[in-house]
Amino acid sequence: MNLYSVLEKGFPKDKKACALETHDGLYYSWGDLEAATAKLSNLLASLKLPKGARVAVQVEKSPEALFLYLATIRAGYVYLPLNTAYQSAEIQYFLENAEPAVVVCSSKNLSWVSAVASKAGTKYVFTLDENRTGTLLDSASGLSDKFKTVPAKDDDLAAILYTSGTTGRSKGAMLTHKNLGSNAQVLQKFWGWKKGDVLLHALPIFHVHGLFVAAHGALINGSKMIWLPRLDTAQLLKHMPQSTVMMGVPTFYVRLLADKGFTKKVASNMRLFISGSAPLLTETFNTFKDVIGQPILERYGMSETVMLVSNPYKGKRVGGSVGLPLPGVKVRVVDEDNKPCKVNEIGSIQVKGPNIFAGYWRMPEKTAEEFTKDGWFKTGDVGRWGGDANGGKAPNDYLCIVGRSKDLIISGGYNVYPKEIESFIDDMPGVDESAVIGIPHPDFGEAVMAVVVPKAGAKLNAEAMIATLKTQIANFKIPKRVEIVADLPRNAMGKVQKNILRQQYTA
Repeated sequence: MNLYSVLEKGFPKDKKACALETHDGLYYSWGDLEAATAKLSNLLASLKLPKGARVAVQVEKSPEALFLYLATIRAGYVYLPLNTAYQSAEIQYFLENAEPAVVVCSSKNLSWVSAVASKAGTKYVFTLDENRTGTLLDSASGLSDKFKTVPAKDDDLAAILYTSGTTGRSKGAMLTHKNLGSNAQVLQKFWGWKKGDVLLHALPIFHVHGLFVAAHGALINGSKMIWLPRLDTAQLLKHMPQSTVMMGVPTFYVRLLADKGFTKKVASNMRLFISGSAPLLTETFNTFKDVIGQPILERYGMSETVMLVSNPYKGKRVGGSVGLPLPGVKVRVVDEDNKPCKVNEIGSIQVKGPNIFAGYWRMPEKTAEEFTKDGWFKTGDVGRWGGDANGGKAPNDYLCIVGRSKDLIISGGYNVYPKEIESFIDDMPGVDESAVIGIPHPDFGEAVMAVVVPKAGAKLNAEAMIATLKTQIANFKIPKRVEIVADLPRNAMGKVQKNILRQQYTA
């Protein structure tokens, strides 16, 4: 079934009811949402795109951006969200790899995006801005506000999400209508969504958390969303008394706790705070519980799998644990011989279920590598069942994430691949080599840090290096700190020992 049809079943019968309220006082009814997605679906259909055509979108967050996503899947095409921080070199790779038929960008980026899109063979380029302007809306304005949703099979692609890997270039995770629809249905029940819930939405909508977990949750439940363009503590506090559910990365909760206006009274209407996309520090978990009187619900998922594991809505929530496998999802922790680990034994986390992606776009060999012979997806994360979870004793059926078997850094909920940053640093004049690591950070979960060795006789300036990187890559990838050293620690085989660097600079 088409994912839009799955979500639509939850839309309220009262089409005048509010579906979205923006930070600046605009109201969109459920009737507005349906009409807008129909117009945009009709626009896409009028382009006579081939089946499975990709629609790549790099725009600022707005209700219209959400409607474009819904219209894309409603019309039977594949949605490709792109981080708004990506620069031209990054966008060029994504467009050349995905070969989208349509690209939608912000007006301010049209000149360079259209050039990159043209080179990649994209036929249609539209603009969409957060103030409800752009050629996309202009082109759709005169079209019908009725549209018959295109039927879709369970294994038809609904979206492609590019995820930073640890063995090379970014990979496009292919998510089907069934992957996304089944996960939305499971989470609706598992997190106790109910009539009258209001979602406080401050997450970006170019990745799993904001789009497929938060927005899907409200849509399938027919719940109003208070739509904030970005993390703004003052706006969160302003709208929290009218809300019941909030999802955020750990940064959200750190900043709320730092604000004296965040009190039990302000949060008295909130029934659920959910955290994900990065590890939640136990200190934050405990402080939040003390201040607000309810524990944050931490969960675990990936771009390739949507949500996998969650602390229960009703039941014990343990700081330092991501909780129980969701209904229908199988999780196992295995040793190097792929044999199940006992309770409190650390091993590799593997998963199975209807939410597991269909593979990596145009990378059949990489897809095969990431699955076991018996069909389990290797998450690349390391964990254990039960044991001491810092926030308390975790029950034996609760999963605790220990770390990652690879060097992926998650900063503020965004994936950062060290090798990519190292390649830019190593190309700088006077640089001999570099090592990029993640170190604990109270706000971002992990901060990106670069340790750099200069060439003989060269003098490097850390601030100048950071300034140069700001012109080349997305802001979330830029090291918060650059340390100049004489050499890097290596093992007997000559491999850089990043674990030693992490221990040294964490200390």
